[in-house]
Amino acid sequence: MPGNPTLLPPDSYNQALLSQVHPPDWTNPQPADCYDLLVIGAGTAGLVTAAGTAGLGLGLKVALVERYLMGGDCLNVGCVPSKCIVRSSRIAAEMRHAGAYGVMPPASVEVDFAAVMERMRRLRAEISPADSAPRLQALGVDVFFGEGQFVDAHTLKVEGQSLHFKKAVIATGARAAHPDIPGLQAVGFLTNETVFSLTERPPRLAVIGGGPIGCEMAQTFQRLGCQVILLHRSHHLLNREDAEAAEMIQRVFVREGVQLVLKASVARVERSPQGKVLHFTSDGQPGQVVVDEILVGAGRVPNVERLNLEAAGIAYDSRQGVQVNDFLQTSVPHIFACGDVCMDWKFTHAADAAARLVVKNALFAPLGLGRSRLSRLTMPWTTYTDPELAHVGLYEQEAQQRGIKTHTIRIDLAKVDRAIVDGETDGFVKVLHKAGSDKILGATIVARHAGDLISEVTLAIANNIGLSKLSGVIHPYPTQAEAIKKAADAYRRTLLTPRSQKILKLLTWFS
Repeated sequence: MPGNPTLLPPDSYNQALLSQVHPPDWTNPQPADCYDLLVIGAGTAGLVTAAGTAGLGLGLKVALVERYLMGGDCLNVGCVPSKCIVRSSRIAAEMRHAGAYGVMPPASVEVDFAAVMERMRRLRAEISPADSAPRLQALGVDVFFGEGQFVDAHTLKVEGQSLHFKKAVIATGARAAHPDIPGLQAVGFLTNETVFSLTERPPRLAVIGGGPIGCEMAQTFQRLGCQVILLHRSHHLLNREDAEAAEMIQRVFVREGVQLVLKASVARVERSPQGKVLHFTSDGQPGQVVVDEILVGAGRVPNVERLNLEAAGIAYDSRQGVQVNDFLQTSVPHIFACGDVCMDWKFTHAADAAARLVVKNALFAPLGLGRSRLSRLTMPWTTYTDPELAHVGLYEQEAQQRGIKTHTIRIDLAKVDRAIVDGETDGFVKVLHKAGSDKILGATIVARHAGDLISEVTLAIANNIGLSKLSGVIHPYPTQAEAIKKAADAYRRTLLTPRSQKILKLLTWFS
């Protein structure tokens, strides 16, 4: 058995987590003669692949190999812990602004940072059985802990044992990128993989990177009582998103006291008696800031090292990951890959969806018949700032690049009754549709619960439901989802031309 991992702090909650996702007394099973499907990596992609296959009850022999913690990033250092502390930070923000609702807040809202992090660890441990080794074992999956390395295109070696397979899936995920900044390693820094081990609040926190992870954590820690400085290389935050949506999030950050340094490049980091000193340039001008901790949220790197992919003939790139086709096959047709190790969409729900494609394509598509393509998926995503920013489908510039003429309908939340009474009017729904048609091409939503609202538009795009039909869908009043119906109604009103008005007038004469 490999050395057992340790989690900090070593409290009862982390011990309970380890008992599920890497049991210290686990003994790897005796391998089967040959596995129908072998899965490497027990993050979301690997778990869905292995559990989905074994759960069909077809008697297929399935093995799952994990070198560290089952549940991968999502459970241990990603979605679950981050959303736990996001929720606590929202409570703190709501208390500070309770007076606007006629509820008098205390003179000072105090955040017990240690309690916030303890709550996160408790809830993470409570959720962990769903991703656990005992659960997969109960489904009939042979779970092996250890570092897997290919011996050839049909054999993987784990802890001295040879696992032979007919087909395999690589789902080893990705890890936080470490920027090559002089002095950064020496002074020490946090990533999403270590920040959730904090038990004491850093009074001053620098966040490097204004993408989704950096923005979520910057706002969260600011609300939890840190003074946050966010350094981002672009001229605005979330620069891959709709510019207007990103600008709205940026204004909220400034209002809440997050210090933004844009067009920034960190030249070096050094330690001083006052703390960790970041030397940077912003729009060409030099500057520096002293902080207690540095959190890096600047991209992801696929986990392709130490798998000995060359022995199996699997093509890969150290930055892009394992190379796959649209059916998620690697350069070796009976070996597939899915999730962060090979996909641009680095989301838990994307890994889940891709894993379902892999099960179908690997096991239930004889001679390639009936295979599903990754490119056919309609993929939404959400950045969990407050308000949230959600998107699905095409952006306007992408449609233009494809030669598609478009029209955009925008509904401000300030015109939606429920958003008004909730005091949540920072936001909008923006729907992109094909010009002269009700075909929805994409949508961006900025709202307190944009991640929930975007699913209605995703359903419409995935099932080719146009704005005309959405207009006919009854939405409960009052809800913020009415903004979507208002957008659909706005499209319907564009059909009311002078000619159609004459026809309607004529119909009234005979009615």
